[in-house]
Amino acid sequence: MTTSMEKHQEPPEPTEKPSGPPGAVRAESPRTLTRARRRQAALRFWQQYRTHRAGLVGLAVLVVIALLALAAPLLVGADSKSVTDAPGGPMEAPSGEFPLGTDQFGRSLLALMLWGTRVSLTVGLLAAFLSVAIGTLIGITAGHFKGWYATVVMRITDWFLVMPTLVLAIALATVLSRSIWTTILAIGVTTWPTTARLVRAQTLSVESRPYIERSRALGGGHGHIMSRHVLPNVMPLVLAQTTLVISTAILTEATLAFLGLSDPTIVSWGGLLQDAREAGAVSSGNWWYLAPPGLAIAVVALAFTLCGRAIESVLNPKLGVSR
Repeated sequence: MTTSMEKHQEPPEPTEKPSGPPGAVRAESPRTLTRARRRQAALRFWQQYRTHRAGLVGLAVLVVIALLALAAPLLVGADSKSVTDAPGGPMEAPSGEFPLGTDQFGRSLLALMLWGTRVSLTVGLLAAFLSVAIGTLIGITAGHFKGWYATVVMRITDWFLVMPTLVLAIALATVLSRSIWTTILAIGVTTWPTTARLVRAQTLSVESRPYIERSRALGGGHGHIMSRHVLPNVMPLVLAQTTLVISTAILTEATLAFLGLSDPTIVSWGGLLQDAREAGAVSSGNWWYLAPPGLAIAVVALAFTLCGRAIESVLNPKLGVSR
């Protein structure tokens, strides 16, 4: 016999049943797992990168220089490049009004240095991207296909290696029209052989692993193997090589501008050195016209080199790069 409490007791609320067949465990999507693994890998990379003091110094310098380059229009204004409306006298020494002095037209060298930062970094980054892209493509294909294709391509690579890079860049910059894109093209198509050699060696190492044979046995084509298996394994090497190529590209751009082979209407660090040479800054002792652009080129090249060595040490601890 039931009691009154049992009669008025409400039935329990139905629980939500999991979708799918009984006993199935809800799994995360492959895309979610991939994003999680990438976040963990990036976190591990940063934790290891922080242990390299030189790499942190180089990264801090690059961040400051990049922020100054982005803020140049706000800090100095576009009229600071004007020759007709120059605020100072020609070749004035550093003062409170002009911390780095003035050039031969009376323009503030500090303002010109900030505008030159934008051009030098842009040329360095784009030229390095073009160079690394060409070298990576040639290195992966030469390591994958082998045979006569690899022989021909690597002989061409050897020819580019033995030829002076600066001479080839000067030849291209002389033949083509003088513009910033010509400078990027001249640097990019002459500095790729080292990257191609390194990527090809890494590709040969990757393709000797067992999972590549399994991929071929399962019907994986050339494009699938190169894009899904080889490229992800050579990307750490490509990333480290990119930071090193950027410093070389910036130095080459400064050299081409110093030789008068770049666009004369664009303000860059190398162009400032060229203007100082034409104005006779060396013979007249106007050191403030020469020192800032030269030091800026050296500092940025050193910062990229420090970052590149730190990245290379993190990705390949066997190198034993000092911290």
